[in-house]
Amino acid sequence: MPNRCLYISAFKEFLDADPLSILGTINSNYHGETLTTTIEAWASEIDLLQNILTPWKYENAQIVFEYEIPRLGKRIDVILLLRGIIFCLEFKIGQKTALQADLEQVMDYALDLKNFHKFSHDKVIVPILIPTQHNKTTESFQPSVYNDKIYNTLISGSTELQSLINNVLSHERAFNSSITIENWIISPYAPTPTIIEAAKALYENHSVEDITRHEADKVSTDRTINYILNVIQESKEEQKKSICFVTGVPGAGKTLVGLNVAVQQESNEDLAVYLSGNGPLVAVLTEALTRDKQAQEKARGIKITKKTAESEVKRFIQIIHRYRDNMLNKVKLVDGELKIDPTKELKDKFAGYGEVENIAIFDEAQRSWDKEHIASWLKRKKGFADFPMSEGEFLIWSLDQRKDWAVIVCLVGGGQEINTGEAGIGEWIRALNETFPDWQVYISSQLTAKEYAEGKVEELLQNNPHVIYSDDLHLAVSMRSFRAESLSNLVHNLLDGNISKAREIYNSIADRYPIVLTRDLKKAKDWLKQKARGHERYGMVVSSKAYRLKPLAIDVRCKPDTVHWFLDDINDVRSSLFLEDAASEFDIQGLELDWTCLVWDGDLRRNKNSWEYYEFNGGCKWNRINKEERKSYQLNAYRVLLTRARQGMIICVPEGNPEDSTRLPEFYDGIYDYLKSLGIKEI
Repeated sequence: MPNRCLYISAFKEFLDADPLSILGTINSNYHGETLTTTIEAWASEIDLLQNILTPWKYENAQIVFEYEIPRLGKRIDVILLLRGIIFCLEFKIGQKTALQADLEQVMDYALDLKNFHKFSHDKVIVPILIPTQHNKTTESFQPSVYNDKIYNTLISGSTELQSLINNVLSHERAFNSSITIENWIISPYAPTPTIIEAAKALYENHSVEDITRHEADKVSTDRTINYILNVIQESKEEQKKSICFVTGVPGAGKTLVGLNVAVQQESNEDLAVYLSGNGPLVAVLTEALTRDKQAQEKARGIKITKKTAESEVKRFIQIIHRYRDNMLNKVKLVDGELKIDPTKELKDKFAGYGEVENIAIFDEAQRSWDKEHIASWLKRKKGFADFPMSEGEFLIWSLDQRKDWAVIVCLVGGGQEINTGEAGIGEWIRALNETFPDWQVYISSQLTAKEYAEGKVEELLQNNPHVIYSDDLHLAVSMRSFRAESLSNLVHNLLDGNISKAREIYNSIADRYPIVLTRDLKKAKDWLKQKARGHERYGMVVSSKAYRLKPLAIDVRCKPDTVHWFLDDINDVRSSLFLEDAASEFDIQGLELDWTCLVWDGDLRRNKNSWEYYEFNGGCKWNRINKEERKSYQLNAYRVLLTRARQGMIICVPEGNPEDSTRLPEFYDGIYDYLKSLGIKEI
């Protein structure tokens, strides 16, 4: 089978070949379920193109059928490599009209090639939508506002397609006809999927190598996954219990690693569950996978209810509270200690009184609740008084109930605690030292850094004989922003007040990762709309304490419906694209958009050379935050918000109002002046 496609040949070879032979090659290379309509579409495309391409028969050109884009989980119908130009053709056989969704689809293909396909980076890319019964064709060519050599999507029916291609070649007359694109089909492909795209692709049994950037000298997701899989295999063979702590910079792919391990174990018949306390993340991923499951089955001609699809998804991705509650149903409290109640659960030969999964992957483990917080919550919500463990300790205890083997994978973000009651990673280590001393501990060498357990991890583990440190458990490169791997470093220096370093990083990435500044929210919204192409997503983000943005029609008390906010299109008022609802750090942590507008309120102010932290009292004034822990939460909230955009962001700092004591201009001017001092361009 050809690399990433079902058929490839020179124009002359294609034009001289028997159409049935070409169709047979495409069909034999396709390993999915071939529907009659699919075969008929291929046959129509072959017949059409064998008539259209004859003027260029003897040129050094290639035709590619069904080129695979793993990141999008789709294939491009046809690619023509002609005179140094890449034509992306999307056929809609028998269709008369050019639908907006189809226009966005073919633009997505062009963007994917431009951004992630190495040999396409500097080439002209021409996306063409072909509703075959369409009776018009694009007559004028609009250059992209990005100056990135991608044409705005062209439209043509089948009868005018040859003329359209010829017009493009004439328009690009500077290209010499002898120029071709050698080895285009085997070019390195280095995508960086959104977490939603990644989850879909993994769930459809793609490998992580298919859907992520694969540069061995930089991105270490493969190495980290292999390390964890080896720990799992060793734990299974030796019938022991192990825990891995995986660290990574924001956007480095920790969640992707966790999902990949969970999916791989499903196929290996060793059950794994991906757990998260991040409700919005779990809700969005579950809904996305459920919708995708239904769509995949529908394409196969199989009707499946949403409830059935959702139940399959929930087998391996769960909110931590449900897993915890299931274990709580098995226990009783005896003299202040948790004990299994044998009247509530039968003992299994292998699982003991544990759950069916040998492997639990816990995302954002540093955000697990401390003992006081979970005890208070369980007493109020469940009537379970005097709970004796922290959330992390209880998860270890739950897996420890198994009689065979178990592995916990803790995915740890540094400096991202944003809520009261989050225990941090030190609590996990305390539990291992004091309660589970026989567990094998595999730990990222970076877990000793200051942002994890206040830099005391090494000290906490110095007397534990079962500890192995490894660089392979750290993800050092951000993949969230494929245009700016230095984004997290920029944000770190911006929030730390390192002006010269932040300015240096900003200048180094501004061309490929635009960050701009405004005081006008309408300008900010217009900027977002102008930047997004295809199915790229944009939206507004704000701090959860941004209570005085109400005059701008942003009310943080009105929580967005995160599922619709992240997944629905521009026609739904609940969608991020509608630019009415704004997401807070709690709504968006662990998720991302292509473009964001961060609207900055007076809860985090810049005064001379330091930050000042405030909380609105709900009535008439801001109260200063003095506790260091709460200051840290507030700074981390903005750290999350500043690292949610994959391609670029605009920061809107309101002007304030001298007649409103809760929105005085001096609350905002310091922030604006500080951001301008970093060199951030104003629009």
